[in-house]
Amino acid sequence: MSATSDKKTLSRRDFLKLMGAAGTGLAFAPFVPWGTFLPNPSSAAAEKVPVILPDGSTANVFTFPINHAEVITYPKTGDSVLDEEAFRKWQFIRLPEKFGGDKNEVSSFRAYSMICLHLWCVWKYWPQEGRMRGECPCHGSMYDPVTGTAFAGPASLQAPPSDTLPELNFEADADGNLFVTPPQWGPNKNGVVGYGRFPK
Repeated sequence: MSATSDKKTLSRRDFLKLMGAAGTGLAFAPFVPWGTFLPNPSSAAAEKVPVILPDGSTANVFTFPINHAEVITYPKTGDSVLDEEAFRKWQFIRLPEKFGGDKNEVSSFRAYSMICLHLWCVWKYWPQEGRMRGECPCHGSMYDPVTGTAFAGPASLQAPPSDTLPELNFEADADGNLFVTPPQWGPNKNGVVGYGRFPK
């Protein structure tokens, strides 16, 4: 008996069946409730919560620096181990002045999931002149800080919604303190962490 006769080979018919199943799966991907299956922060509060910075203070439209980013945790559970999960980490960004970040209002701020949409590495915002973008160190995906959409690297080659980062939305009170409003996890709303969001 030859060595090759022991190996199973994929017939042309089986290959075509496999490709048909994959195509069907991709066609229905936008309609699947991914938030049920992927590790989303599903324990998000039903009411707005303050944007808490790493130093314990509340982010404020009057004091948070222009063209600056901090890592925030959302939603917080109070469990130090759970709160360190990458799927709960967000880049909280005040946009550069040239992108409207000089306005003391909610429109100057963004928060995007730090999970890169390519292979789930953790990206960060770089404020330096000539960069001013999100960059993933693993494979070079780059994200527009205004929209959260990838414009370079492998994440930019993925079909929507898997080219745009999930986001959080904000409200500000009369004193300028920022609050996260309750998100709706789904590709057509705030997005799905690790999967993406259809841009508005």
